[in-house]
This record gives sequence, structure tokens and C-alpha cells, in this order.
Amino acid sequence: MNIKDSTFLVTGGSAGIGKATAKLLVEKGGSVAITGRDKLKLETAAKEIGAYPIHADTAIESDVKKTYEMFLKEFSKLDCLINNAGIGGGWSEITQLEMKVFHDVYSVNVFGAAMMANEAAKIFKKQNRGNIVNIASTAGTKGFANGTVYASSKFALRGMTQCWQAELRKYNVRVILVNPSEVTTAFGNEERKERPEIKNKLRPIEIAHTIVSALEMDDRGFIPEVTVWATNPF
Repeated sequence: MNIKDSTFLVTGGSAGIGKATAKLLVEKGGSVAITGRDKLKLETAAKEIGAYPIHADTAIESDVKKTYEMFLKEFSKLDCLINNAGIGGGWSEITQLEMKVFHDVYSVNVFGAAMMANEAAKIFKKQNRGNIVNIASTAGTKGFANGTVYASSKFALRGMTQCWQAELRKYNVRVILVNPSEVTTAFGNEERKERPEIKNKLRPIEIAHTIVSALEMDDRGFIPEVTVWATNPF
């Protein structure tokens, strides 16, 4: 697709991967809206990168509806949804699992992503084209100790991606899964403060480049899944 003059909806765009991706899309001539739960942080980020802010929580169904209403009122069309909003947490042994933690993580990583894609797919099927990018994790390809809640949520997103690929290809809709390994962002940090850059660790811009590069492929082809590792994080 051509980024220039296309429209993009990026969830969780106030910081980290979402913000870096939105910024790169804007720099390439795209019209971009970002969502976020922290209104001040969202509006500050949007002003900084030239995006349109939509104060919304993807885990709340009414906010999902509001997001699309605001987006279409502002841009009139949607070319690409980037399902980036996600939360970490719930790091515990199997003997200490709590239902509430499952619900909190799944409400964003799984249910929110599904409802955002649900609305996007309705638009894309009608116009017979579109793109969905789901930001998962290497944790969704291989589980790890104490990662039951988070890893399973990303396995679920990976499974949903494969279902959507099977359903939507006949409508010329490309559904792409991106699996970052550890990235130095505020992710998993209760204070939601960005971590300082570490020389040998991935930065949000590496993932942003991956997303944009995959989207820039001609629409006749798409990358079903791509994983990004730090070259030498040790």
C-alpha cells in the first residue's frame, strides 16, 4: 500500500511502539489517529507527532464504537488498523493465578483487539480492501515460566490473527502479525514511564520500521507473520 494519503488508526499510540509507528506513518504522509487511556499523555503525544487523538480504552466496548465514530468523522475512510494496545502483568507461578488478573490482561490484549478488528473488518469488507496489523510478542510463540497470563493472551491474539487471515483474504484484506521480542518501552511498568534506551536492546523504532515496511509491500502480497529479535541482547 502507499502510506501517503492513506489513513491509519493506531491503538495505544501515546508512547512506545504505537507512538513510534504513528510518527513514522505521519512522516511518510499518512493521516493517523491514535488512541490512549491517559488523556493528557495522549493529547501531548498527538500534538508532538501530528496525529489526531481519540481518548478511548479498547477494553470498553462503547469506547470502541466511539473510536470509529470519531475516526470516520475526521477522516471519512479507514485504510489500516494497527492493534497495538496491550498490557503486561500477571507474572506468577501457576499455583498463584488469579481470575481478575486474567480478565484485566485479556480485556485489552484479546477482547479489545478483537472488538477493534470486528469494527475494522465491517468497513474493509464493504470497501473490499484494508489492512489489520496485530502487535503480539515472541511470548505468543513460546511460553515461559511465570508467563501463563501474558503469554496465553498473545497466543490467543496469534490464533485470532490466523482466523482473520482465513476469513478476510477473499476481501483483499491483509492481516499481519508482528512479534517483537523485548523492547525498551514503558510496557509492563506500573508507572508507565519509558525505560531508557539500552544499546543492545530493541527500540520502538525497530518495530515501527517493521510494521511500515510490511504495509508498504504492494497489495497483491502480504506478510502473515514476522518476528523481530535483538541481534545480541546478552
